Amino acid sequence: MPNIVLTRIDNRLVHGQVATQWCGAIGANLILVANDEVAGNSLRQGLMDMAAPSYAAMRYWTIQKTIDTIHKASAKQLIFIVCENPQDVVKLVEGGVPIKKVNIGNMHMADGKRQVAGSVAVDDSDVAAFKRLQELGVELEIRRVPTEHAESTDKLFK
Repeated sequence: MPNIVLTRIDNRLVHGQVATQWCGAIGANLILVANDEVAGNSLRQGLMDMAAPSYAAMRYWTIQKTIDTIHKASAKQLIFIVCENPQDVVKLVEGGVPIKKVNIGNMHMADGKRQVAGSVAVDDSDVAAFKRLQELGVELEIRRVPTEHAESTDKLFK
């Protein structure tokens, strides 16, 4: 079974906050960006590589490759999965990736979205995905950085 220490939703994927604060706080030595677009975009990968801590390996996999490959991970790999949106996390969990907890970090405001927390804006599709994750037994938390207290996830469903 893969050793997934945390899964985070952050529409910016890997940046300074994720790389320095979260990776260190959870003790991850592998950051896995599960994103179909980034898996084939070497420019975006290069930018994220620059933000990554030197002690953590980086992987950029499609959602399907993550589903197909993660069970081959070594027990020594402390995996931090980063996804862009909750819909991708639902695909991973329904595909058999053993995600137990999801940290909801940054979901920026956009057309059709409503602000529900300091750094989280959702639309009806996001809400449906979060409800599905709860049905699948996944614990949800809203927290930008590890030093802050988690916000109530009830905000997601109002």
